[in-house]
Amino acid sequence: MRTRIQVEGLAKAYRIGTEIQIEDSMIGSMVNFLKSPLSNFRRLRNQSRFDSFEDPDIIWPVRDISFKVDDGEVVGVIGRNGAGKSTLLKLLSRITDPTRGSATIYGRVGSLLEVGTGFHPDLTGRENIYLNGTILGMKKREIDEKFDEIVAFSDVAQFLDTPVKRYSSGMIVRLAFSVAAHLEPEILIVDEVLAVGDASFQKKCLGKMQNVASHGRTVLFVSHNMAAINQLCDRCLVLEKGRLIYDGEATEGVDHYLKIGAAETTCGAYQIDPAAARRSDCKGQITRIELQDLDNGTSGSFGIGEPFQIRVHVTCYDRISMAVVGAEIMAANGTPMLNLRSDSQNIPLGPYSAGDEVIFTIQVPGLPLYPGLYRIDPWFGERRGKRIDQIRDAVSLSLEVKGRLQAEHLIQPGRAIMLMDCEWTDAVVTKANQ
Repeated sequence: MRTRIQVEGLAKAYRIGTEIQIEDSMIGSMVNFLKSPLSNFRRLRNQSRFDSFEDPDIIWPVRDISFKVDDGEVVGVIGRNGAGKSTLLKLLSRITDPTRGSATIYGRVGSLLEVGTGFHPDLTGRENIYLNGTILGMKKREIDEKFDEIVAFSDVAQFLDTPVKRYSSGMIVRLAFSVAAHLEPEILIVDEVLAVGDASFQKKCLGKMQNVASHGRTVLFVSHNMAAINQLCDRCLVLEKGRLIYDGEATEGVDHYLKIGAAETTCGAYQIDPAAARRSDCKGQITRIELQDLDNGTSGSFGIGEPFQIRVHVTCYDRISMAVVGAEIMAANGTPMLNLRSDSQNIPLGPYSAGDEVIFTIQVPGLPLYPGLYRIDPWFGERRGKRIDQIRDAVSLSLEVKGRLQAEHLIQPGRAIMLMDCEWTDAVVTKANQ
């Protein structure tokens, strides 16, 4: 089988800014002035020196990664925020050069890394199809042959002669993916940008990538959607702090990744990192999540059916007249299980003013789910309006067999999804003696 991507010892370094020391005396300033030529020479020389992984002035988003991908493989790339996924794809797409190592690509590459990459905002959708196709190495004749398919798949025909700067982010993603997928690259590289599209378009994209792979072409796919990784990929690369820590079967890779996150988030409390994967606007943000028992003790582990509460801390940056708060509960592989939301019970929340810090508490009577690891993604928004903020992969919840179920050896992870208490009766029908 032919190798399409060969990566050996790949590493990328960036030098971060350092604090400039400012003297608080005239003599100190004069000494610094006299020393400045030598200091400036050293600073300029160091700009291109990347000798150590441990240098505090240097960050390594990708560190000594090696792997290869063959024809027809669909490979998922997963990892937490900051693990190096997007940097790896930029290196493979030749958007940036490596600091060390090499990445050899055999064949034409179609890349979809960020919303609008390769599109000119002042050109129309029609013009950008030809521009982007040319960047991907296609001839005008080839683009002409695929033009109608691209437009039909993207569903932007009505706006085809409108400048792209007037498109929504979802429209740009649809058009960009359509170009990248229909111009028949030997290698298709797709980043998390598919999360911008709606559910029906994501389904179309997954189907198209499966079709691309079925024709013997290679797909490299980055996503936080573990269900999509399991559905689309046979193989998975897991990155952690710039290093490749797993390369193998996709299902096991997803489990490996989830265990990494669970070790940190099943403590039951999670302070939200500003760089977390989230959907938010300027009206407010979720700042902290807590899971607590009924005695207000913080925990990330509960028994099946055991009541607990979810506390969502929110900071409001603008007035919110009526709010809606909720929590999506997902299985470890990303399958949605429950969506708890205040408006489904017509619970009035608000109004809140700019500067208010609000703690929403969701009293959960207990989850009738089989034991295992689950993910809770909190969100809040405006009543009859859009969601203001939603955190992906916020906190992990471990459901365990406890209490009256502890002796039941059949209550095991993976046997089913839900566990319910029912009313049971029996009736003995005795046959008459013959």
